[in-house]
Amino acid sequence: MAGHSHWAGIKHKKDRADKLRSKIFSKLSKEITVAAKLGSKDPETNPRLRSAVQAARNSNMPKDNIERAIKKSDINKNINYDSLTYEGFGPEKIAIIIEALTDNKNRTASNIRTIFQKFGGNLGESGVASHQFRQLGVIRIDKKKISENDVFELAINSGAEDCSSTGQHHEITTTKDSFYKVKLQIEKKIQEFISSGIEWLPINKISLDKEKIKLMLDFLTTLEEDDDIQHVYANLEINNNFRGKT
Repeated sequence: MAGHSHWAGIKHKKDRADKLRSKIFSKLSKEITVAAKLGSKDPETNPRLRSAVQAARNSNMPKDNIERAIKKSDINKNINYDSLTYEGFGPEKIAIIIEALTDNKNRTASNIRTIFQKFGGNLGESGVASHQFRQLGVIRIDKKKISENDVFELAINSGAEDCSSTGQHHEITTTKDSFYKVKLQIEKKIQEFISSGIEWLPINKISLDKEKIKLMLDFLTTLEEDDDIQHVYANLEINNNFRGKT
């Protein structure tokens, strides 16, 4: 019985991991398809597609899946995805910005509103939370790939706005408008990034106690599990004991 229970536990964890992996691949595929629809099918001449493909590779998405997502932009020409941004406040008045890609605006808005209500938050109008963030280009590079001095010099020469080193990575930030131009310059020196994209970075972060952070992370996880939601940003301070994707 103990062996059976142990196997059941392992199987449950594997099933959950496989489900999460499948969901991540699905969202990455959607971004690749949209990027390919809006521009060239060649990542070398389509900056958004190049970033999407790089993100897919960083998540170990198979090459066949990536190529299939690009081809899908031609096959399903009648399906169009809208890029939408939602704003609101989660538990404890934490500011939230959500980026979604959807083929059904009503469904997406309804799902997001339901999640906010379930956790005691409020989905608001455009502008209610975005003033608490800056929308910037962000490039994260593994520290093993380049030294702190060299990445700082690279950032300056590429026209970046700022560069810092924390934990296991360097973080280069740019203005939204100059992101792809700066990224192209950095790629001449570094081909692989931990991540790169235009993100909403909080101007100030709010700290919560242990129980409230747990509720907040449950809320953020529920949002991220929605198929239409691509990215979720929050002005929440998370210490090392609660470090995770937000």
